[in-house]
Amino acid sequence: MKLGRIEVQGPDGAELRVVAAQPEQGRVIDLKKAYALALQKGGASVEGSRHLAHATFRDLTQGISAGDFFLDAAHKALDAADDAALAIDEVVWKAAIKPPVIRDSLTFNGHIKNFFGNVMKSTPTRAVYERPGFFKGSTATIYGTNETIPYPDITEQLDYELEIGYIIGKPGRNVTPEDAFGHVFGITIFNDWSMRDVQVLESPIGMGAQHSKDFAYGIGPWITTLDEIPSIIGLAGQVRVNGEVWSNTKVEDFIWKPEETVSYVSQFDGLQPGDLIGSGTMAFGAGAELQKFLQPGDVLELELEGVGVLRSPISATKESASWWPTPQPFPFEEN
Repeated sequence: MKLGRIEVQGPDGAELRVVAAQPEQGRVIDLKKAYALALQKGGASVEGSRHLAHATFRDLTQGISAGDFFLDAAHKALDAADDAALAIDEVVWKAAIKPPVIRDSLTFNGHIKNFFGNVMKSTPTRAVYERPGFFKGSTATIYGTNETIPYPDITEQLDYELEIGYIIGKPGRNVTPEDAFGHVFGITIFNDWSMRDVQVLESPIGMGAQHSKDFAYGIGPWITTLDEIPSIIGLAGQVRVNGEVWSNTKVEDFIWKPEETVSYVSQFDGLQPGDLIGSGTMAFGAGAELQKFLQPGDVLELELEGVGVLRSPISATKESASWWPTPQPFPFEEN
């Protein structure tokens, strides 16, 4: 099943709805409406069915936390799909999920070599090969398919990153690699947007990425449950800009396998339903590897086999900060 979120206009303004996407049929199913109708067919009252449907499909993250009940309810909702369908090309998509925590990893050999060579102008640090490191990102700046991405005026190197987003479905702590994917609900496309020139300036601070990453994260177009993905290994990916193919890639050549990445995140920490763990960028899945960057007004499409296409128009005008710090005196001698 492919699950996502759309925005609809209700009596009190815009509201989010959880939907099942059926791209092969050109439609999405409003699961709250469909579930209520399906329950009514089974004898439930209108009021009772709507109450249970709202509780079940009010929020995707909360729904995922309900475990098997949630997916069972989603499948039951499809019994009334025809009466709760919307044209897929006419809905307004939002980020597939708002994760409690975003973590992004660094696991693909090809990207690591290309990134350190082209951006950092150095060889990879040994620590990259000693543990599957990750950073945590903001959940305040997530964008879904077709949502316009801001272009901050502090960069001349706006970049994208084609990644898999592992969506956690079951809580856990200190899970082993063998058990890790028992905690994964499904996968999505994750775009770890980057300002490469700003990233170079922030890195020496030693506190990880800041504005160079947290200005935008792309999640979507929807989440594909694992029962539809026989194997993550070997999935094909493609990057297109303004309709032109910039690169083709594939899920292969890991330093750290997906199950090791998820397991490592859980050590001494907790996995929560709805958490997103980025796989790291696939080889040639970023413009920095090609030495090509995005411009205002460009349209980026990231495609991943088994999931779909995450389409991101870039703002035609640059965004300015309301305040920016003035460098302070440096109280140390420079050699």
